[in-house]
Amino acid sequence: MNFASDNAFGAHPAVLRALNDCNGGAVLGYGADPVTARAEAAIRDLLEAPQAFVRFVSTGTAANALVCAQLCPPGGRIYCHRDAHIETSECGAPEFFSHGAKLVTLPGAAGRMDPEDLAEALRIGAGGGLNGGRNAMVSITNATEWGTIHDPAQVAALARIAHAAGLPLHMDGARFANAVAALGCSAADLTWRAGVDVLCLGGTKNGAMAAEAVVFFDPDMAEGFDYRRKQTGHVVSKQRYLAAQMLALAEGGLWLSLAGRANALAARLAKALQAAGGTLLAPVQSNAVFATIPAKAHARALAAGAVYHLWPDKSAEGLDPVPLRLVTSWDTDEADVDAFVAILADGGLRS
Repeated sequence: MNFASDNAFGAHPAVLRALNDCNGGAVLGYGADPVTARAEAAIRDLLEAPQAFVRFVSTGTAANALVCAQLCPPGGRIYCHRDAHIETSECGAPEFFSHGAKLVTLPGAAGRMDPEDLAEALRIGAGGGLNGGRNAMVSITNATEWGTIHDPAQVAALARIAHAAGLPLHMDGARFANAVAALGCSAADLTWRAGVDVLCLGGTKNGAMAAEAVVFFDPDMAEGFDYRRKQTGHVVSKQRYLAAQMLALAEGGLWLSLAGRANALAARLAKALQAAGGTLLAPVQSNAVFATIPAKAHARALAAGAVYHLWPDKSAEGLDPVPLRLVTSWDTDEADVDAFVAILADGGLRS
């Protein structure tokens, strides 16, 4: 019963087949191969963005940090939610790669910034002058670190504010597939049509072994990006192996069906938890459940072999009720969900 992260699970068989299929023979390296060309085209088709500039890297941290470095000059200010992955979980990579950017974090319920708060922060930041640094970009996450989703209207509201201030909007889409699957909208409606300038499209959490796509909807914004990617060690010589993973996910809509299954299992967990007396900390809109359960129920779950993270971190140990995060994957076993539900129902969470 592993609900620690969607990172805990393996690669989808279709991804493994794609890796095997591209393994034979010799092709040019560093992205000059036919598999990479097909994968880039597939991502453009997926996003309905025929002019988009697409490149692949192996981690989400690399994707986000490289984009931040591309869009934000040294001394620039990057505006994001206080729980954004670039703030809490990337070990200063955006600041490091950009040679000294400053992350300006904002509050907001369940992982989403309020447009009015963002507008006010940008107004104040614009008046900071040399001492305060210059406003450079806005970054949002979809689905958020709280498992919630920005719908197209919410993305557009933030994009309008960013663009009115002359700033580009970046979307960390490590779980973008979960957001699209939940909303039932097109990937285009949730990105460039809503005002997103750059998307980091995740594959690793959704069936890939290690692959992410960086997508600049305006190719002019990507000027020099290839050099930046090379300089930081993120141009893979055997590029076809990264590209093949994303191609397998993109073709035939596999990326959406995998994310949809993960979302459905999370919704089932949430329903069972509430029925047993647990309390949700945020709406369950993607593949993550944030909730509290009594310490006794937590102890029963651990004794039965359940694996999950306390929220926000180990500092929650000893609390009663216990705040936790449960994350489902494309490959989460339904039997594990049933077993966890049975634990929750064993006398009720209030016992």
